[in-house]
Amino acid sequence: MTASATRTGILVGAVLALTWVVIGFWAFFFVAVAMAIGALVGRIVEGKLSVAGLVDAFRGKRSSS
Repeated sequence: MTASATRTGILVGAVLALTWVVIGFWAFFFVAVAMAIGALVGRIVEGKLSVAGLVDAFRGKRSSS
């Protein structure tokens, strides 16, 4: 069984909601940031995100010139 984007989204939402309810806002915030960083690293490892393009975006350079 493969995980669809909908199932993944439901799982992420459930983890964040339970974290907020059980532990509190700051733990929720930390978990959300950690999940975002993990997703970013995962996309870089898969080759779906260019580190150079990401750095250029933070510097304010346009990617399509």
